[in-house]
Amino acid sequence: MESPLEHILTHSYKAEMISYLKAHPEDFNEAIKLAISDKQPYSWRAAWLLWSCMDDNDPRLHRYLKKIIDTLPVTSDSQLRELLLILQRMELKDDYTGKLFNICVSVWEKLGKQPSVRINAFKLIVKIAKKHPELSDEIIYLTQFHYLDTLSNAVKKSVFKMLDDLKPNRFLEKSKIISLQISF
Repeated sequence: MESPLEHILTHSYKAEMISYLKAHPEDFNEAIKLAISDKQPYSWRAAWLLWSCMDDNDPRLHRYLKKIIDTLPVTSDSQLRELLLILQRMELKDDYTGKLFNICVSVWEKLGKQPSVRINAFKLIVKIAKKHPELSDEIIYLTQFHYLDTLSNAVKKSVFKMLDDLKPNRFLEKSKIISLQISF
C-alpha cells in the first residue's frame, strides 16, 4: 500500500509535492529513505523532491550522507543525477570525499551515461578537488577530448569554466586551446 508521500510523488505536480513536504516535515525522513532505496518510481522522484526542499548543508541529511554515497553506484541515471545534486549542496566530511571522488570519476568516465549525470559527477569532482588540490592532475586527465566528445558545446564550456575557477593559471591555456578546437 502506498504511503501518503508515495501517492503525492506519483500523482502530483512539483509545486504540490513541495507544498506537501513543507506541510508535513515529519515525512522528510521517509523522503530520504525513499531517495536512497530502489523503489521506483518513488526513489528518483523522492531525491528530486528532496533537492527542491532541502537547505544547503541540510542537517537532516547529515546522518544519511554515507548511505547516499554508498547507493550511488547501483542507482538508475535519473536517481543518480538527483542524488549528485543533493551532494553538491552538502558540506562533505573528509571521511567521505575519497570514496565519492572515485565514484564520480567512474561515472564521468562512462561515456554512455546521460550527459546531465556525467556533468553533475564532474561538478562534485571539482568541488572535492578545491579542498584537495593534489587531485588537480587527475582532473586534467579527465578532460581529455574523448571524455568531452559526447557532450554538447554548452556543457564543454561549463567544464572549462569549472577548470578555470579551480586553478585559473594552470588550466587557462589548455582550456583556451580546447575551446578553439570545439568552436571549429
